[in-house]
Amino acid sequence: MTHDGPDSAHRRPAGLDDTTVEALGKLSEALEVVERVRGHLYSVHQLTGEADFKLDEAVELLTKAGHTELAGRISTELIGRNVVPGHWTFQLVEEFDDGYWSDFRGIEKDARDQLAGGRRHLYEAELKERRRTHGRAGHEAR
Repeated sequence: MTHDGPDSAHRRPAGLDDTTVEALGKLSEALEVVERVRGHLYSVHQLTGEADFKLDEAVELLTKAGHTELAGRISTELIGRNVVPGHWTFQLVEEFDDGYWSDFRGIEKDARDQLAGGRRHLYEAELKERRRTHGRAGHEAR
């Protein structure tokens, strides 16, 4: 049996107006940007750690080459240093996750729950319906 149109989880509830669907779409889009920010923050966290461990190798090689003063400076000034006052990157990640990111996700979910019965991506589902070629392979609704 072929189904046309979005499944029930992606159909707007009766009475939900276009402006509200668009607003929920923008809120969802903003959350997606924040999710990307979170991914970049995790990249900063991992890359900073990787750089810190590479400093160990640099210190070892500089010491072996007789550049002990420079090796000592790297050891004391860079290795294990906070990236911002009082914080390593894991602490930045934790604060972001526990604060801004969690609050943003909660508000976006509350908006969907209050206005659209919890349904996600209504704007995108309707956009898909408008843009797909009905009846063509690769353009199925589901």
